[in-house]
Amino acid sequence: MNAPDILEEPPVQLYEKRKSVFPQAVDGTFRRLKWAVMAVTLAIYYVTPWIRWDRGPYAPDQAVLVDLANRRFFMFGIEIWPQEFYYIVGLLVMAGVGLFLVTSAVGRAWCGYACPQTVWTDLFQHVERFIDGDRNAQIKLQRAPWGPRKIARRLVKWSVWLVIAFATGGAWIFYFADAPTLAQDFVTGDAAFIAYATVGILTATTFIFGGFLREQVCIYMCPWPRIQSAMLDEKSLIVTYKDWRGEPRARGMKKPRGPDELFGDCIDCMKCVSVCPTGVDIREGPQIGCITCALCIDACDKVMDQIGRPRGLIDYATLEGQELEREGKPAPSPLKMLLRPRTIFYFAIWAGIGLAMLFAVGTRSRIDISAVQERNPPYVQLADGTVRNDFTIKISNMQTRPRKMEVGLVGLEDGVFWQRGGSRQLAGRILTADVPADSVKALNVFVAGTSPEQGRQDFAFSVRALDSEGGADSVQVHFSGPEETR
Repeated sequence: MNAPDILEEPPVQLYEKRKSVFPQAVDGTFRRLKWAVMAVTLAIYYVTPWIRWDRGPYAPDQAVLVDLANRRFFMFGIEIWPQEFYYIVGLLVMAGVGLFLVTSAVGRAWCGYACPQTVWTDLFQHVERFIDGDRNAQIKLQRAPWGPRKIARRLVKWSVWLVIAFATGGAWIFYFADAPTLAQDFVTGDAAFIAYATVGILTATTFIFGGFLREQVCIYMCPWPRIQSAMLDEKSLIVTYKDWRGEPRARGMKKPRGPDELFGDCIDCMKCVSVCPTGVDIREGPQIGCITCALCIDACDKVMDQIGRPRGLIDYATLEGQELEREGKPAPSPLKMLLRPRTIFYFAIWAGIGLAMLFAVGTRSRIDISAVQERNPPYVQLADGTVRNDFTIKISNMQTRPRKMEVGLVGLEDGVFWQRGGSRQLAGRILTADVPADSVKALNVFVAGTSPEQGRQDFAFSVRALDSEGGADSVQVHFSGPEETR
């Protein structure tokens, strides 16, 4: 007998195939707010590298510039040197705390309005809507077989996306070099290879992320939604469907047939889903796919106006306020929800860091000195019995003009110093140096003195500017003698 056929179970599908999202156009308060944020953020990104800022003849005149070659960061009247990187750290910390503040107050507003992925995806969707039509036309075109009309529309749309993506990558490299000069070199083929590689990578990622991956970046690739979800609580304002008011749903404009057939305000029109850029159904409650863009509020309010029901079926609300409304009690005002201990704490930290950085920038010295002792050999015994140490002193002039500075010895009472290559007869406790604008000048010096009793004696090099603006700094070093090596 033949063994009975064994029925094989179909393999388990661990993932669902992506369903294309075609957001429908909508008008309203939050849509107009998204337009405004898009215009402002794109203008800042594309225009900023072309803004000029006069810093004098010795410094670049680009308002915002990350000068990697000279290790400088310029932002209008502020210049950051490598040793001042803590200012950049401070800005990053402020950005992080600011995101905590916004999230705890109004949910994922960053994701819904200002995130680069959101801004460029929104821009690409408007281009798609202009070329292919609104939601229904896009769905119809998607399902249509490939033909001359579909191919033409796809090529036109992808070409516009590619132009936007190329402009995005091109704008980025202008932050790292003089924009007019780099633009000319880029066109003529004289730019560095890294410039072309950077533009190519950013063009490809913008084209793919904004044109094709879209909501998948927000839902699956980005870790920030998971982090933000942990920062929300029952007092956070989020986009919410008021199920106690909307349920049970009436299909369309269906009216109840009897006293027991009561329906909520939701008529299951699916407008909230149709306008959502990530394709989520807000009526299913808070979910990771919701980026809090609030376009569903605009769509739902419009439907409520049409059927004569109060607005706010979908609204910005807190979970705490929802429960109070469900019980027929007035919900706390949005201002009260914003001014609570958590948000005040975040704001205090954010403002404190900002004020501390402003104070530090306003009071910082634009002179810096560092010194390194040459350790091979650590000292030299001279014929007259004195000991000589070699040092390399680096003086930083952080001003955008040349300055004359005076370097002196502090401590080491019987010590003198002179520049390497000079005569010891010219040695003293002070020497002057002309330091070019916005640069570091290295001085190789010899320091001579009597041998320290303990083999080591601490002293300092000091520097001060000899112009009317002044400024000074010092660095601690030590003088080595024979006893130190015993």
